[in-house]
Amino acid sequence: MKSKYLVLGSTGSIGYAFTKTLIDNKIQTTILVRNKEKAVKLFGNTDLLEIIEGDVLDLSILKEISKDKEFIFHGINYPYDQWVGNMPTATENIIEAASQNKATIIFPGNIYEFGNVKEITDDMVPNPTTKKGRIRLELFDILKSASDKSKCKVIFMRLPDFFGPNVMNGLITRIFGHAVKNKTMNWLIRSDIPHQFVYTPDAAGLMYQICEQKERSNFVLYNYGGFVLPTVNALAQEIAKQTGGSPKMQNLPKFVMNIMALFMPVMKEMKENYYLFEETVILTDDKIRAAFPEFMHTSFEQAITETLDWFRGNY
Repeated sequence: MKSKYLVLGSTGSIGYAFTKTLIDNKIQTTILVRNKEKAVKLFGNTDLLEIIEGDVLDLSILKEISKDKEFIFHGINYPYDQWVGNMPTATENIIEAASQNKATIIFPGNIYEFGNVKEITDDMVPNPTTKKGRIRLELFDILKSASDKSKCKVIFMRLPDFFGPNVMNGLITRIFGHAVKNKTMNWLIRSDIPHQFVYTPDAAGLMYQICEQKERSNFVLYNYGGFVLPTVNALAQEIAKQTGGSPKMQNLPKFVMNIMALFMPVMKEMKENYYLFEETVILTDDKIRAAFPEFMHTSFEQAITETLDWFRGNY
């Protein structure tokens, strides 16, 4: 069976979850990766998956493998210090590749383009206050413009912080990775205030359902907020309950992060995002929950169980 889905960034957090969702639904899928061995290790050997080695910045190979695709998942996400230039260029390349077949681009966004606000609704106008926020708004504008010109269709889903299998960023590995190694869990600045998380398989499942709708407009925008926890300490407590370990959560204070930023480019880029760990920002998602009322969101406890199981076997 011919593959109608191309996943870019399949070995990353959201891309992995979306690829797994397609495989679990017996959908023939093509992935473009820079490291084929890593992809095989993550997904195993399955006839449902075509693995092609290459780079999204190589427009020729991207266009070649995209020319017959109906959906292109844009899960490309460079390290913070490499966003400038790379993220817009990758997005422009993906649009050009999608335009060959008027394909639909699925893009997982975040909340950076809104700055320090208490609540973000689906129809809220972005107002970035940081460099990364302005880049994220640029990506939104590039994708919206391409859909307006009918070069492609776009499914744009905004997400807050997330966790799940193969979510290996510095935040989540210091929680789940540390927990399975019986080490103290870490968080940034404050763990005593409410915080929002999405479980990546749920986000992927909803994106897949949107793709499979028979009728869609050229540009579809949804927020998906997942869980709002009373505190990040509550996350540590549930993890400790399931592992039998300590619920202790150690916060990394700003002055330590500032010292680390002197030597680590990625930590330097984190400084403008401190507000996300000092205050609570909530992404409201009434629209998507009303549109898909029968979607089975994973319970918080089950999401923790499945994430811990993955980290035990892979971290």
